[in-house]
Amino acid sequence: MDRDNQLKEAPSSLVDPFGRTIDYLRLSVTDRCNLRCTYCMAEDMTFLPRQQILSLEELRDLALAFVELGIKKIRLTGGEPLVRRDIIKLVRSISNINGLEEITMTTNGMLLPKMAQQLRQAGLARLNISVDSLKPTKFREMTRNGDLSLWYEGIVAAKKANFTKIKLNAVVLAGFNDDEVIDLAHFAVSNEMDISFIEEMPLGSMSTHDRSKTQVSSANIREKLETKFHLIDSVETTGGPSRYSNVVGSTSKIGFISPMSNNFCESCNRVRMTAEGRLLLCLGNEHSADLRSVMRSHPGDQDLLKNEISKALKSKPERHYFDPNKIDIVRFMNMTGG
Repeated sequence: MDRDNQLKEAPSSLVDPFGRTIDYLRLSVTDRCNLRCTYCMAEDMTFLPRQQILSLEELRDLALAFVELGIKKIRLTGGEPLVRRDIIKLVRSISNINGLEEITMTTNGMLLPKMAQQLRQAGLARLNISVDSLKPTKFREMTRNGDLSLWYEGIVAAKKANFTKIKLNAVVLAGFNDDEVIDLAHFAVSNEMDISFIEEMPLGSMSTHDRSKTQVSSANIREKLETKFHLIDSVETTGGPSRYSNVVGSTSKIGFISPMSNNFCESCNRVRMTAEGRLLLCLGNEHSADLRSVMRSHPGDQDLLKNEISKALKSKPERHYFDPNKIDIVRFMNMTGG
């Protein structure tokens, strides 16, 4: 079969070997970040040379190819996506792709005071903003250099920009911030935002803490929250891995992301693109495809790119197997994309 005939066989939707339809792409635009969160990266990070990072045009071409294959939602991630030069331009170009239902972003919020309004005007629909502590000293300790007052300014700016939804994300570590889950939830509820509590994943080797001793299960977090909040399980989903509960008497939901204690693989609908152009098929496995080389060897060939994406999906594994006592995945979270 010749190449032209092979390219015509690229499907209009993405279905993995286990019958799961993939309609959600997490697209990392950089491995760099203005913070150094202890669970995300080493204090002394070596970042990728800039020529290895996908260009804005390559990121847009990738987004277009995925949308033409059935992707409905794209989340921009990093590192910290707002440190990427011309990120507003990228948001605007992706938001204008026909067939894309929503473009969202995960950010640490530190640059939102200057950029929130521009992001909203460029077409960004929703924001996930990371925060692991509301105590200035603890915030600085967990981020290694973060200023909590600047984070608060980012929240104010995001609310003024009128995003359709703002959600907080908190990674919970025993002995670090597990005593703050109620305070974090109170902050979200009182500001009419949602919040997701996330179990730490063993990605990359850390010197700051022993992951086997800092694990906190979603069940334990929920038990604490239920001493202060009346939670009712929700059937609503945003397409991501959070299992949500409604907070009675409010408009807020509390989500639980449980990759360690109760994996969500059976309903997985997503793939990730790393900043250097690797299509990562599972967060907890190393199955990937090098799409950067495809784009740079055949620039502008969208049919070939879509065909390579479809072929790669055949290698998507059924599930991940995380063990806090083992570091099977050496890449840090900033390399993966949140």
